[in-house]
Amino acid sequence: MLELKPLFDIEEDVAPWLLNRRLTSLDEEDESTSPSRKELQIVNVEKNGSILYTWKGMKGNTCIGIYDPHNKQNQLLYAFDREAPLISCSVNTERTLLAVSILQFTRRGLPVETFRPVSRCLTLLIEIHPVNNTKVLKAVDSHVRVQFIHPAANTRAFPENHLLVVSEDRCIEHVHIRVAVEEGCRVVVQNPDRLHKTILAEDFLWAQWDTQEQRLFYIVEKENNAVLMCIQFYPDRNYEMQLSFPLGLSLTATKLRLVNFGFNHFQEEEESLELLNLQVFTNHAGWRKTFAVSLEASECDCITEPTFINIGYYIAVYMPGYFLHLINTQLPNLACHSLFLSGKDAKVKPWNDQRYMLSLPGSVLDCQLGKMYKADLNPQLLLLFMRGSKLDCHQLAALHCAVFYLQDSSETETQIIHWMCGMPVSGSFDLIQEFILGTLYRKAISETNTVDKLLPYTSLFNWDGEIPGITYSTEKISQPAFGEKIQNLQGFWEELNRNVESMKNLESLHNPWHNNSSMRKIKAQLFSNMKVDERANKHFRNTLENAKKVLSKVDKCSSEQQAVPLFQEEDCHQMVLTGLMVEKLKEYLLNYLHYIGRKKIDLIVNNYVVNLLGCIWQIVDKIWKKYGLKSHILCLSSRETVNPAEFIVFHMMTRVLEAVEGLFLPLPPELDNSETNESLKFSIVTRIPETFGQKICHLWDHPISSSCIARNYVETLLRNHCTQQKSKHFSLRDKTPFESDFLPLTYLARFLTEVEDQALNPFEDQENVDAKFVEVAALKQTLTILGLEDE
Repeated sequence: MLELKPLFDIEEDVAPWLLNRRLTSLDEEDESTSPSRKELQIVNVEKNGSILYTWKGMKGNTCIGIYDPHNKQNQLLYAFDREAPLISCSVNTERTLLAVSILQFTRRGLPVETFRPVSRCLTLLIEIHPVNNTKVLKAVDSHVRVQFIHPAANTRAFPENHLLVVSEDRCIEHVHIRVAVEEGCRVVVQNPDRLHKTILAEDFLWAQWDTQEQRLFYIVEKENNAVLMCIQFYPDRNYEMQLSFPLGLSLTATKLRLVNFGFNHFQEEEESLELLNLQVFTNHAGWRKTFAVSLEASECDCITEPTFINIGYYIAVYMPGYFLHLINTQLPNLACHSLFLSGKDAKVKPWNDQRYMLSLPGSVLDCQLGKMYKADLNPQLLLLFMRGSKLDCHQLAALHCAVFYLQDSSETETQIIHWMCGMPVSGSFDLIQEFILGTLYRKAISETNTVDKLLPYTSLFNWDGEIPGITYSTEKISQPAFGEKIQNLQGFWEELNRNVESMKNLESLHNPWHNNSSMRKIKAQLFSNMKVDERANKHFRNTLENAKKVLSKVDKCSSEQQAVPLFQEEDCHQMVLTGLMVEKLKEYLLNYLHYIGRKKIDLIVNNYVVNLLGCIWQIVDKIWKKYGLKSHILCLSSRETVNPAEFIVFHMMTRVLEAVEGLFLPLPPELDNSETNESLKFSIVTRIPETFGQKICHLWDHPISSSCIARNYVETLLRNHCTQQKSKHFSLRDKTPFESDFLPLTYLARFLTEVEDQALNPFEDQENVDAKFVEVAALKQTLTILGLEDE
């Protein structure tokens, strides 16, 4: 399901360039060409995606090059005059300074022995624009990693550069390097013998460099508790401690692990049990989750440690041969929204079980083979898994994964809707509700991430089902993890702090505004007041205005022909519900987002309701298109002549209606009363149960509906009338000016008036049907039967 798409291959993107240099070089002694494949090694990846690599020259010396993925060009940065086993390497943004750490050798070409008075590792700062001087930064016996801090895009930090020097003796230094331009282009380090150095951390147990966001994470132990620290580096100022968060555990790791500080090809074999296998991914979750996994039998001979991969809304945790878990970081509170795969479903291609993969922001690096990949979900495999899943947890997780990760794909939406059509109703959740809420949530947070903790993404409040092979626990981060001394939280940190604070109030999760019973009461009260005096009801008028503003934004045209012509008239009931949704959602968001202003909230709410109506229409429209129906076909004359597809479509429409009503969401306005749509509506009324049909008739302001009401009313009166009562004689001489000249109708109206005075009206609570109404309805029906309605 997870696949690796090639981004870089050192054999294809570097080796031909080196071969060309050898063939076109006038100097046969060119020391930077003709390497073998084994000598080409990736050592680091910078923020902008540039890849640093090294190879052995023709004279046996060590060369350093860089590949720019944007223009797909290579450049030689520096060449040593001898073999220099490279531990670590980094270049500044301007490519004027190069920092390297190398292992020192004896004259006989063997590594320096530990008893010799020469440091085993040497860290150098080299001027390379042009090649000028070299400065020794550190000489120790332990390995050292180097990493330049890169400023934000379009920000020029020159003439000062910043370098991190991370030693495996558990010390992190920050080096300030000021440079000057001499003779027009020659860049040199100012005061190289007096570089300002600051110790950032000592005695740390683990460290990680966030290349993309320029953050340093590390863990120290305080009072037998591991504490995660984070330092943020800024382009306009130095750095600031931003995070100090107790992990609530005591670490027993005996060896240091460094994450995303390049790849050391000379690193000794490490026992994974002695290392802290941890990686930090920065997102807006606000929770801490712990998973315990049972390892089933596998074809893999040995157990390797898990690899963590960031793929947007998900963190993939992969142990080749055992499991692939897609942890949903956008929807963190319910584990059933995460996808836990094992066996044949837990494959990542092409992934060699024996290789070490380095996870970088947006990519995965195979350092041994010299290849870089972009981790991505395979849409076809995801949809196949979704359709073939038997477990509720897999169906739900795969549905949300497809909705979120595959974004606005019309083909994907169509396949999901078709799949939902064929799925039986589940007792755990409603697939249609999950699709609607997931789609709305994804569209809302794509416009602004300020609503990610406030809008619903699922109809579930909890999950009682089991996930095979998984046990988990969830802890809410109840207290802010930021120190009081921090004065200026910017960007991600401001957002993270707000989300952590919002987790203290779980109202948005356990008391969703869209399912609030108070809205039902308000709607009923509005209709009650409307019957009394519609013009005097200001709330009712404002509600309709809210709905009209939303409907004016609904795109009535589509790039493809519509099968279901909705949005054609003003349906009063749905207009009121739409307006109420706008009103209550605005009030709800103002409680949490008042600082962004009313205009921004109005835009968010209106777009949300527009997307809601559009999503429901899309579901119905794609159902009709799947079965080849047109807007005038869904009509029953007799069961023998009806296409079976019509019953399937009608069944799905009732499921959509049930799902929407269960969430108390508005439907798109119904059809107008054109001849084609009248037949469609009447066919729907004839299909539904009689008791439900009577309620529908009272909501449909149409002659067909009025005729049905009249017939039912007359039938009820006559059925309840005493059959033994002698019929009275009516004199037509006393006919009023308002009575019809059609004598049967006049007689019927007088008779019903007398019966009505003696009988209780069963429709009194729903309609006031008087004799005049019956007369008009009966006359219209008679004229229709006789074919005289146009005369």
